[in-house]
Amino acid sequence: MFGRVVNCTVYDLMLARNGFQKRSEPEFFEFPIRHTTLNAITTRGKCVTLLRVESLTVSLTKNNAQYHLVSDATFEVDRGETLAIVGESGSGKSVTALAIMGLLAPGIDILEGRILFEGADLTGLAPEEMRTRRGKDIAMVFQEPMTSLNPVRSIGAQIMEGVRTNLGFSKADARKRAIELLTDVGVSDPERRLAQYPHQFSGGMRQRVMIAIALSGQPKLIIADEPTTALDVTIQAQILTLLSRLCREQGVALILITHNLGIVAKYARRVNVMYGGRIVESGLARDIYRAPRHPYTAGLLASIPRLDQDRSISLRPIPGTPIDPFTAIEGCRFSPRCASVSAACKTLPDFAEGVACHHPVSRMAVA
Repeated sequence: MFGRVVNCTVYDLMLARNGFQKRSEPEFFEFPIRHTTLNAITTRGKCVTLLRVESLTVSLTKNNAQYHLVSDATFEVDRGETLAIVGESGSGKSVTALAIMGLLAPGIDILEGRILFEGADLTGLAPEEMRTRRGKDIAMVFQEPMTSLNPVRSIGAQIMEGVRTNLGFSKADARKRAIELLTDVGVSDPERRLAQYPHQFSGGMRQRVMIAIALSGQPKLIIADEPTTALDVTIQAQILTLLSRLCREQGVALILITHNLGIVAKYARRVNVMYGGRIVESGLARDIYRAPRHPYTAGLLASIPRLDQDRSISLRPIPGTPIDPFTAIEGCRFSPRCASVSAACKTLPDFAEGVACHHPVSRMAVA
């Protein structure tokens, strides 16, 4: 068992640019995780877009001033695929997710842009209409299950609520469905555990319950916001493999929000890298790992321990600290931390060929 735990940790840290090649070798990783990337569902060979976010800008109003938490974010999610959104804390990942869900806190508003779900603009829906979409079309697995689950309601009541609200099941049928969902997510003795409360479950089991609740309305898209926070590495692997497998089997698209690049390597088809509220790089996961274009992405990869590197070689952390949204920076928001900064960085770079940078890293330099 010790060897299996070590292998799991090793796999999570193997973020070298040849990681995708090593991942495909069966002798490299024998724990029951395999590469489980969700492939997009296609119609006549073409990917079917489920969600399109166009030029999304989210602002916070404070002391009669507006501060942009997310700026000009544009991306798509196809049916059945996994998109990862990665970046440091404060980069705008969770705010983007909450904007899609229509759960922004008071004082935080969508200033510009559209969120198109199956062609319908969610930003124009009334709160009551958005409530009918939530759970049934789009569901979310939140970061901390202990604060997301209601401590005074049984697990069964919380799962059954979504089933009855979104699918119109009777109480008896909803109970049967809740038992099926707990079985699907790997909770043993589901009939007995329906009557238990969140504090009677471990952290990993609570997160399994959150996945069951997310699946209860049979959504087409699930947003998982740091779903393995505070879980140990073996439980992380189990939860992510479970979530990936269930989404794949049910044809559900998945947006995986994380700062853990190892998670991205194993599960995502495409990646958006965010910094300072902007998407600075976007592309297929294998391309970004093999040849990152933005200095920030390259810095993230360079700061991760590698197994094929001598232990005497020090890690190369990104200098400085992440910016906060209240700090005004002229031009590129990564410029204060970038080794390639120049006078051109005083202007905001256009997003072109999958990267927003005046000095993108040469593909030949990182190949």
